[in-house]
Amino acid sequence: MSTPDQATQTQLANLEKRTGKKLAQLHAALAKAGLDKHGQMVAWLKSEFGMGHGDANLVAHLFRAAAGPTAAAGDDPLAAIYAGGKAALRPLHDAVMAKIGAFGAFEIAPKKTYLSLRRSKQFAMVGPGSKGRLEIGINLKDAEGDDRFVAQKAGGMCQFKVWLTSVQEVDAALVRWLRRAFDAAG
Repeated sequence: MSTPDQATQTQLANLEKRTGKKLAQLHAALAKAGLDKHGQMVAWLKSEFGMGHGDANLVAHLFRAAAGPTAAAGDDPLAAIYAGGKAALRPLHDAVMAKIGAFGAFEIAPKKTYLSLRRSKQFAMVGPGSKGRLEIGINLKDAEGDDRFVAQKAGGMCQFKVWLTSVQEVDAALVRWLRRAFDAAG
């Protein structure tokens, strides 16, 4: 991630406040630790600096990406998630993440096909869906769905899903649902 999006920048600023360390200092500590595998780096950062998984995962990803041209292509999770035919969904992803980033501190845990957004628990997930749409999963108990805010079967990863096809759909109603989920996950 050579140019972190706004939400990542917010996460890094909050991480610096929590740990008292700048990203460069964390990278220097990782280099000194001499760990080779991503999972080892994440575990070490969590143990050494008391980071949550999402923060440690991001620092490890950025550290590996900064290794230069020898770094693996999979080091930028967003590049991998929005590769090929899914690249057109990246502007929608960025628009959603910019709105969420304004809410405050949260962790971003990249998965293979989406980002998990967490506070004390997961409040949303964002990633490419089917039919050329961006899929947003929202965890929000005691809410009622509608045609757009679609209730999911019990036991799934999220209680509701919303699918977007244009930046105009990143509107006040969606932001309210995401904000409620963000606040409830506090």
